[in-house]
Amino acid sequence: MKIYKTIAEMRAASRQVRRDEERLGFVPTMGALHEGHLSLVRAAKAKCDVVAVSIFVNPLQFGPSEDLAKYPRTFDRDSELLEKEGVDILFAPTPDEMYPAGAVTYVTVEGLSEKLCGRSRPGHFRGVTTVVAKLFHIVEPDLAFFGQKDAAQATIICRMVRDLNLPVEIVICPIMREPDGLAMSSRNAYLSPQARKSALVLQRSLTRVRNRFDQGERDTAKLIEAGKEVVAQEPAVRLDYFEIVDPATLDPVRELTNNVLVAVAAFAGNTRLIDNILLDA
Repeated sequence: MKIYKTIAEMRAASRQVRRDEERLGFVPTMGALHEGHLSLVRAAKAKCDVVAVSIFVNPLQFGPSEDLAKYPRTFDRDSELLEKEGVDILFAPTPDEMYPAGAVTYVTVEGLSEKLCGRSRPGHFRGVTTVVAKLFHIVEPDLAFFGQKDAAQATIICRMVRDLNLPVEIVICPIMREPDGLAMSSRNAYLSPQARKSALVLQRSLTRVRNRFDQGERDTAKLIEAGKEVVAQEPAVRLDYFEIVDPATLDPVRELTNNVLVAVAAFAGNTRLIDNILLDA
């Protein structure tokens, strides 16, 4: 596995892949890798000749009171995991490499970036779309792989790619869960044993909604209330939002006539977690 820390090195490697007429797959990450990330790597390897992964803790997507300084950084362990998975290229730039001094240009997907997590984390999705657009320009992948857990992010990136005519195909891969059902996340490392147990209420709330849906309920207000009731049973968890939205627009849905995204965000202790399911109406 080749490790590149400069944009020039990464671009040179990407040009070589194109000269060899090989298909380049890309998995952007912030490190602290877990099985969810590795499932994306495996999906990329199944579809592509060459796989590149980036590790970059992007300061632009963290708010002033968020966890940039304490975000887990485990580069040596991450490198070993990626090497074992057969990754060809690891791109690990510094913030100074990605954001030249005085940079004032951003990529914003208007009308989507303010919804779901964007409502409670102003500027977060602008940071995500800016760095992903830059990574796409640097790596120039044929396919890029993202997880369904970050459903709003996936929707926003797909819209950015469409609107800017970026020559990359976005592949969304299923959520990976711990044996007890908790959605895998790098932030799970912050959870105390008690908060870790309390966090399971997110998946239980989504399961309640799915069960009510399977029993024939189509009124989204009633489904949302059923989900919120479950979260309310766990006093150690503070709900941020529980919404049922159109997965393409992230707009709230009243009646379930098409496929919808059921999304929840909540704080277990001081750690903010998200989870979701898709319902096929």
